[in-house]
Amino acid sequence: MPFSQRSVDFLFENRLHDSREWFNEHKEDYRIYVTEPMKELILELAPTILKIDPLIEINPARISRLYRDMRLHPDSIFRDHIWYTFSRTREQYHALPGFYFSIGAAGISYGCGYYCASAGSMNALRSLMLAGDDSFRQAFLAVEKQKTFSLYGDMYKRSKFPDQPEELRRWLDRKGIGLSCDTNDPGVMFSEKLAKKVASDFRRIAPFYDFCMKAEASPK
Repeated sequence: MPFSQRSVDFLFENRLHDSREWFNEHKEDYRIYVTEPMKELILELAPTILKIDPLIEINPARISRLYRDMRLHPDSIFRDHIWYTFSRTREQYHALPGFYFSIGAAGISYGCGYYCASAGSMNALRSLMLAGDDSFRQAFLAVEKQKTFSLYGDMYKRSKFPDQPEELRRWLDRKGIGLSCDTNDPGVMFSEKLAKKVASDFRRIAPFYDFCMKAEASPK
């Protein structure tokens, strides 16, 4: 069962009510319209993900929680979105680049990269960039020849690499890095071919993931 307008409506209304009572009264809607379609999507994407990296763990039970951490958000109970991250286990790598998919009241988002890259990971990535490593060249070409994804990550206010070409500084001067595609187009979000599209898009940016993983394997 694909996502539908009812998936988005539930996430919007639940966040609007922000009530455990309301959520419990509509918990079956959450299962039918949000978590079940998400689990189906994860399993449909699994073969593509495992071809990119056989060590990535696939476990639909690890969909994010809709409840917020009340210690950090005492004034709000629920998020307006859920997500799933395809990545290796934390026992294998400390900072985990990965692929992700998210659906929320504002639409869907999917991509690849770091949620919160460590300084060590970013330094390793920059070293590969400056060395002209083949993994970076492949990642750069993969990103430049597509228009679906955009680079994300906060930029330093003042470039730390003023002598480098501008196209390289777009990568070097980020505090974190990743690729994201965001859309609220119902024709994409609610299509029965959503998994096929996301899988195809993930394959196109696989070199970016490989680049990140090479950095993770580098001495920090």
